[in-house]
Amino acid sequence: MSLMREEALSAPQRIAEQWRVNRDTMTQLSEVLRQRSPHSAMTVARGSSDHAAGYFARLMMQMTGRSCASLPLSLCTLDDTTWQLGNTLSLAVSQSGRSPDLIEAQTSLKGGGALALAMVNAMDSPLARGADHVIDLQAGEERSVAATKSFLATLSASASLMAHWQRDHALLEGLAALPEALDRACRLEWNKGVEMLRDADRLLVIGRGAGLPIAQEAALKFKETCVIQAEAFSGAEVQHGPMALVGRDYPVMILAPAGNAQKGLIELADTFRDRGARVLLAADATVASRDLTIADAPHEALAPLCAIQSFYLMIEALSLATGHDPDRPEFLNKVTQTR
Repeated sequence: MSLMREEALSAPQRIAEQWRVNRDTMTQLSEVLRQRSPHSAMTVARGSSDHAAGYFARLMMQMTGRSCASLPLSLCTLDDTTWQLGNTLSLAVSQSGRSPDLIEAQTSLKGGGALALAMVNAMDSPLARGADHVIDLQAGEERSVAATKSFLATLSASASLMAHWQRDHALLEGLAALPEALDRACRLEWNKGVEMLRDADRLLVIGRGAGLPIAQEAALKFKETCVIQAEAFSGAEVQHGPMALVGRDYPVMILAPAGNAQKGLIELADTFRDRGARVLLAADATVASRDLTIADAPHEALAPLCAIQSFYLMIEALSLATGHDPDRPEFLNKVTQTR
């Protein structure tokens, strides 16, 4: 068994542990956020962590009505911007907590007055030490270069923080039941995806709303582990030009977990099928036209986690089927030394 598969399968257990161990931390942080009442937030991340930060941003904006944006790190690492960030939350997300550009950006934002929060999987890292507050992802050591359980742990930590901050009892109850839902997602068969994409060299991956960050993560994993040129788009944005690429036999994966965006994504899948595209529609069991089944989630906001949990096992199988090593993608390292 590859490390990637082993680690993806361990995600439900790790998230159950996160929920148990981090309860006091989340309660304390929620009190800080209610007292400080930040009017906006900036996220500091790259790669899979940036996709996870996008999920946090979506939840924060939806649940609080306050803005949250991803920081272009070059504003700190290349442009030496002078920040004025009173009453702003800065959220840095990293598995290792050791990437120089993230550390530099966090230091810069904190120096400009932001409240610095870090979500990390390494509490002894420079990113954690430089933060005002830290959330331990509790994902355990991640040895595969391609992140899986740490991504899922970041999504669950983001939902937990927002649920505690906003006193959203329904979401809190959903989080308590999440590990069981993810365990069900691990047992679903997504072999059709391996069969359909075995010979693909390019594809589009489409999501929308809270599902867009997982579409972005899926596209990255296609590149990392299978060397397939995959590009992620919103189900709305793809209609502003990129869908001109999609003709007969063009592969398109549409991730449509339950939620407000699902209806439009199902209609988009029908449109692409009418054009002769090879469509893989992932949706819950209520959607008759689905190709891949997404496990039922205990709360709508957690449906994207159930989708990406099953996807990780599919992409690991596809990587092996196409002759690649999912644990050791060429040209990639676990800690990326960008500036």
